Amino acid sequence: MVQERIAVVGLGYVGIPLAALLADKGFDVVGIDVSKERASKVNEGVLPLKGVEPGLSSMLTRGVRDRRLRATTDYAHLADRTAVFVCVDTPIDEHRRPDYSRLVQAVTDIGRNMRKGTLVVIESTIAPGTMLDLVAPALEKGSGLLRGKGFKLAHCPERVMPGRLLRNLREYDRVVGALDRRSAERAVAIYSTITKGELHTTDLTSAEVAKTAENAYRDVQIAFANEVALICEGLGCDAFEVRRLVNSCPFRDMHVPGAGVGGHCLPKDPWLLVHGAKGTDPRLIPAARAVNDSMPFHVLDLVEEALRRAHVKKKRAVVAVLGASFLQDSGDTRNSPTVPLLESLKGCVAELRLHDPFVDSLAGVEASDDPKDVLRGADLAVVMVAHEAYGKMTPATIKKLMRTPAVVDGRNVFSSDRMAKAGFVYLGVGKGLT
Repeated sequence: MVQERIAVVGLGYVGIPLAALLADKGFDVVGIDVSKERASKVNEGVLPLKGVEPGLSSMLTRGVRDRRLRATTDYAHLADRTAVFVCVDTPIDEHRRPDYSRLVQAVTDIGRNMRKGTLVVIESTIAPGTMLDLVAPALEKGSGLLRGKGFKLAHCPERVMPGRLLRNLREYDRVVGALDRRSAERAVAIYSTITKGELHTTDLTSAEVAKTAENAYRDVQIAFANEVALICEGLGCDAFEVRRLVNSCPFRDMHVPGAGVGGHCLPKDPWLLVHGAKGTDPRLIPAARAVNDSMPFHVLDLVEEALRRAHVKKKRAVVAVLGASFLQDSGDTRNSPTVPLLESLKGCVAELRLHDPFVDSLAGVEASDDPKDVLRGADLAVVMVAHEAYGKMTPATIKKLMRTPAVVDGRNVFSSDRMAKAGFVYLGVGKGLT
């Protein structure tokens, strides 16, 4: 294998662990990001991501210390790179269509600065057809080179998750879509140094469909669990007990219901798959999205009911929201279900408080790092994230802090029986209301 000199464009939850791991495997790596602050932190050996990421901070520091990893905002540093990995955000707009402004800017700048023979790998998740219809033409236009002959091209969509970034990179199988055989060989040669998982080679479009479909599949599964949870609430039974019973049957894997689906992937990737569909009218995937998007507003309904049962007027209520991120023990707030809840409660309650161990503020609400401060004197606690710290709190401790013992549990953190025995008004997603 050619001793590749690598650039990673986009130093976020995908790019930073990828750059750090490649450097740890002995590659010379340059990270490129539009944020001067983020590039500076990387050059100082400081991990700019919040949350618990086992092993990543020390790996990043080691790579910078050993001069195998550095960061910049200048694409001119691509001049001596032989391989470029693109890890920029690819969000959707208000019309649920792809917003590729960052991707277009990135591949345009790469094209203007890359050398002949460079391998370009897109790790960003994209709608089917994007590699051939957008990425390849933009690289050709910027570089004056032809795909295949002048540069190599691959799409290896990321499969990382906050809280286990390095673990996923090291262990998960990867799909490597490639323009041609040589592109596939070079991409596989690099990825084989950082992962124990199997590398599945295919064409570019199949790789695009595979990534968007795998996340749409999970989104549909979660929507099913959420719909069953709503049914259970109306029937007065516990969806988590129902889930246990369902999954006792072979080949069943009912997911966990909850207060909503967040993150960068699941709220977006199903729409990318729908956008890329040609000559079809997908119905199941949009329906699942609607169910999952509705869950924070269902939590709001539970808030109203809990306050009614606790005999607390909404306008006089002090409400403590526990959890700002979209995932437990992470500081990632992208598409957090807590956002619509906070926005709906603003101005409707006497005081709105927020706690999160990894987040400073969300939706204009400052977050405390001490859950006791948030709970002290509150009339209602709303659990939106299953942070480890919440599970360690006992009902007795919570009750002593609160003015009114009322809890809405969006993540099944507490036991219905224990909360009832402690004298709480206790409602939760998937827990019977009757």
